[in-house]
Amino acid sequence: MTQHNYILCMKWGDKYGAEYVNRLYRMVQRNLSLPFTMICLTDNSEGIDPAVQCYPIPELTLPNGLPERGWKKLTTFSRDLYGLHGTALFLDIDIVIIDNIDGFFTQPANRDDEVWIIRDWKKPWRMVGNSSVYRFQIGAFPQLLDYFRNHFDEIRTRFRHEQAFLSWYVREFHQLSYWQADWCLSYKYQVLKKPPFSWWQAPQKPTHGKIIVFHGEVNPPDAIAGGGGKWYRKVLPAPWLKDYWQ
Repeated sequence: MTQHNYILCMKWGDKYGAEYVNRLYRMVQRNLSLPFTMICLTDNSEGIDPAVQCYPIPELTLPNGLPERGWKKLTTFSRDLYGLHGTALFLDIDIVIIDNIDGFFTQPANRDDEVWIIRDWKKPWRMVGNSSVYRFQIGAFPQLLDYFRNHFDEIRTRFRHEQAFLSWYVREFHQLSYWQADWCLSYKYQVLKKPPFSWWQAPQKPTHGKIIVFHGEVNPPDAIAGGGGKWYRKVLPAPWLKDYWQ
């Protein structure tokens, strides 16, 4: 049976428009030589490229008024995700791909119930993954959402966000593996210069890496134009990003 490769992303609310999904699709097209299907789970498919298959975000039925913690991303681990079968590479829609990403699919799996994820840059000893880029077998974690729903009151006090819970759950009951450290780079920690150098040294294109991840206040348009960070973390323009984020 042929293994199907999916690029999976998610868009909800009005923080990011359809163009973020469309740019991601174009970046994947340029940087993935393997056949793939792109899936977007979203609450609004208007303006998204017809080549991207859109489905509603599965319902989590969380209490109203909760702060945004990314819990919706856990629905990618649904027992039955719209009948899809194969390998899914989840990508946040505000990443920038700067090199070939075939390795994210060809990295050998140790077992079927394994999640490959970014190891947190700031505190790697905590063994928490950053879920901007993760790979898994669709349907291989049928109990995850049941556990989440049944233990949510405890989970929301113990884990600050979805990626902390996901990392713990997979380490506890399955297998969590980390991408090669130089594959996914943090714009905040590895591309921007550290203060005070960031005030006069513009961020340069990395000499390595495949994906640049944007977390915190700065997103790709901010990085290209300059600005968007806290006052002590000066963000000078990085026009070279335009060649990739298009």
